[in-house]
Amino acid sequence: MSILKTIGIQAIGFLGTILFFVSFQCRTNKNLYRVQFLSYLFYTVHLILLGAFTGGASYIINTFRSFCLGGKWKFGKTRTMCVIICLLQVAALILTWSGWISILPVAANIAATIGGYTHNPKKIRIAGMFINSPLWIVYNVIVGSWAGVLDEVVSEGSMIISVIRYGWKNLDHKEE
Repeated sequence: MSILKTIGIQAIGFLGTILFFVSFQCRTNKNLYRVQFLSYLFYTVHLILLGAFTGGASYIINTFRSFCLGGKWKFGKTRTMCVIICLLQVAALILTWSGWISILPVAANIAATIGGYTHNPKKIRIAGMFINSPLWIVYNVIVGSWAGVLDEVVSEGSMIISVIRYGWKNLDHKEE
């Protein structure tokens, strides 16, 4: 792969990183998911170009999840949809299996999906800080997504900043 192609692929990922960081500064879940929707589109392209097909497929599902959680479609916010999205992640795992590494993004995204479907900003951040980001960091190192590693480190920082800004107590409520 040429150096320009490598830089271009990483740049696409870095655009996703910037958007993901901005997402955790949104006060409402609705806006958080709208910004993450755009971030996931960039990451899907980035990971597929790297040949990380399980990660790319998982991000396609994350894009759909953000559409469901950030939109006005009531069924998209139900527990049934949460189960459907988790099953889609498992299907992506099976269809793109390339060894144990494939489990990492799927497990990360299932945790983030379950956290998101609690509709509780505190639980969303807990799932992100302690499960989603750590698993994605390992996956991104293995597949060579430096933008992805940076994204997860920055996301951890952004989630910490949001906890400091709003406080755990103020984030512990259900939003619809």
